Amino acid sequence: MPTTNSASAAWLTQEAFDRLQAELTQLSGPGRAEIVSKIEQARQEGDLKENGGYHAAKDEQGKIEARIRQLSELLRYAHVGEAPADDGIVEQGMLVVATIAGDETTFLLGSREVGTAQVEVFSERSPLGAAIMGHKVGDKMSYLAPNGKTIDVEILSAKPYQS
Repeated sequence: MPTTNSASAAWLTQEAFDRLQAELTQLSGPGRAEIVSKIEQARQEGDLKENGGYHAAKDEQGKIEARIRQLSELLRYAHVGEAPADDGIVEQGMLVVATIAGDETTFLLGSREVGTAQVEVFSERSPLGAAIMGHKVGDKMSYLAPNGKTIDVEILSAKPYQS
């Protein structure tokens, strides 16, 4: 189970890691072979300047290669499966309940790739995530939102996320 102490590592559940690893394997093998075949078939249709099928296949190839790079980087440095300590300190992998600008909000601090539809996810590198990292239940702080406004936050609860 790959883990790292890097501050830039994304926290993933084991389930999310396995799902993303399977996606990477599919894209790197059969996915690449399929798009190469599409490009070759389109190439045989003639003039590449006005060949819509060729250009569509090349665009698809670019998207696949970008996703392969994204997944490779994410999985290489991911902090996998180990839930953080239940100590009330906000860190990756915590389900946080906070009052944000007066509204109570529940969210997971971690990677969107965890893939849960039940709870909103904020990255630890987002303005909110960076502001609350390392704080504990009861702490009040504020952060500067991308729109330039100062947003007040109070940590109400921080528990290890369970999928």
